[in-house]
Amino acid sequence: MTLFRSIYFYRRIVYIFKSDAVVVTEDFRPAIENQMAASTTGALVTSIIVTPLDVVKTRLQAQHKALLSNKCYLYCNGLMDHLCPCNGNVQGPAAVSEMLKKPTHFNGTIDAFVKISRAEGPLTLWSGLGPTLVLALPATVIYFVTYEQVRNRLRTWVSKPGDGLAQQPVWVPLVSGGMARIWAASIVSPVEMLRTRMQAQKTSYLEGGRALKLLVQQQGITGLWKGLGPTLLRDVPFSALYWLNYETLKLHFNQPVPTFKFSLFAGALSGSIAAVITLPFDVVKTHQQIELGDKQIYSNPPKSINGRSSTLNVIKRIYNQSGVSGLFTGLVPRLVKVAPACAIMIATFEYGKQWFYLHNMGEYEMQRSGSKEALLVESKSGSHS
Repeated sequence: MTLFRSIYFYRRIVYIFKSDAVVVTEDFRPAIENQMAASTTGALVTSIIVTPLDVVKTRLQAQHKALLSNKCYLYCNGLMDHLCPCNGNVQGPAAVSEMLKKPTHFNGTIDAFVKISRAEGPLTLWSGLGPTLVLALPATVIYFVTYEQVRNRLRTWVSKPGDGLAQQPVWVPLVSGGMARIWAASIVSPVEMLRTRMQAQKTSYLEGGRALKLLVQQQGITGLWKGLGPTLLRDVPFSALYWLNYETLKLHFNQPVPTFKFSLFAGALSGSIAAVITLPFDVVKTHQQIELGDKQIYSNPPKSINGRSSTLNVIKRIYNQSGVSGLFTGLVPRLVKVAPACAIMIATFEYGKQWFYLHNMGEYEMQRSGSKEALLVESKSGSHS
């Protein structure tokens, strides 16, 4: 009887969600642990789908000597960028570093997918995914949960009695997205810096404590946040614009509870717009991160990075070498990486939130029905007595 009752309630809830009169109430909103589970699922799905795209891009770049002029390159698993050495003798995602030395010639993206899968096995397309997820998963969870918590609190703070939760000023997602990225990047930056130094010292993860102690001794406690500036320069504007675009699209298309297809569309479009606007910041960040990696990984002992080129100096150098167009280099590869990653991540995250919302509502409905049945039985037994 309980099974049939739960099926009935879930069907009823789904019907309510699909109706135009749906009002998302605060009572059944996913809790923090629900948001963590939804963001973790989204991060895993995103990384599994997007990683092969970046592996192929890396191989194509190496083929054209785009990477070999540098000692370091940026590896992306769809969630965040990781600084890695081109030299496979240095510890890191070694499978990716060794993969750069493969002599296979590719005629394009599709050709690279086919040849890598045939010659080196399909799993090669996910090279380096495991080690990078150790850092990327917590960073993604912190980012999405922080955004949801900040947005919900700001929306509650500015809302008036009688307003639905779908009503929010345009600045709420803008501020929430920026704050979420600052918080997530500030927490993860020391761990990423430590990982880079461990590559330099060729130490295992079990020896991370020794590497951390040495880093603090050489550069002080603030050394844990070296390189955070370029990261925030790109990621904070991108995050703020992305969430502003996404929430605006939801409002424009009347999607308070977005469907999976709509989330894919809105996520890809929002991410693409933000990527185009913040592309100069991405170019500058890439230059500064690779310069940072060269000093941290290949200097023995690692050089102080206080002399690292400032953002303004990097912009001047790029402008003198390539003009304004140099600041917009790599637009197509960035869109190819950002659009699917944003689409898959937000669609999976929204789907997870809706599942938990339905689950919480269903639990409430079943508890209320059980209470009514208990009261009915009690009243009948009282009348017979």
